[in-house]
Amino acid sequence: MDSTLDIFNSSPCFRDLHPEEIEYLKVEKKQISYQKGETICKQGAFAPYVLYVVDGLVKVYIELSRNRQKAIRLLRSGDFIAFQAVFGETLYQYTASAITDSNICMINKDALKNMLLENKDFAFRVVARNYLSENHLLETIKETIQKQMPGKLASALLYLSSSQFGNDSVFNYLTRKDLADFAGITTESTVKILKEFEQDGLIISDGKDIIIKNTDKLKDVSMHG
Repeated sequence: MDSTLDIFNSSPCFRDLHPEEIEYLKVEKKQISYQKGETICKQGAFAPYVLYVVDGLVKVYIELSRNRQKAIRLLRSGDFIAFQAVFGETLYQYTASAITDSNICMINKDALKNMLLENKDFAFRVVARNYLSENHLLETIKETIQKQMPGKLASALLYLSSSQFGNDSVFNYLTRKDLADFAGITTESTVKILKEFEQDGLIISDGKDIIIKNTDKLKDVSMHG
């Protein structure tokens, strides 16, 4: 059985495409497997493709300096990377790396643009998905400007524990540095504040895993901390 056909049929954005549309995209795509820790795309590099996460977890982050970065999203199956390339962006605007072993579909940006123009239902599904991504990016910017360190970390914990990532806790795949990158604070501060959250009964730490014990209080810290 053609694995590409299975991917397009099972993926939320692609599953309702007509057979001839699937055949068209099959010619215009490549699928690559990345191991945990590998870089999928690099900020500032040429962007000939729009990338689609078939399966796995992918961290998207902005490189602020040589040793400083800000994670902005955690992507999973069904999410696009570098969707801006469809609209003429020639360089990747951020770096993406595999948090777990991941399969990525690389789709020619012009082919995807043609499909969006020709299939309105497909275009609506894709735009709706990316609308959520834009909202999260705006929230990330506000948090960076307005919040103190406890509030930033609380917001990161709430985001990473949200239902959009399914039943499997993503904390098992993240290091404390990853958490720090999502919060926009240092690793040392992350470890310190996590201990304070645990002492205050907001969370429970179990190895790498973090269990949210009091969501309401954590939300309060996120808003006012």
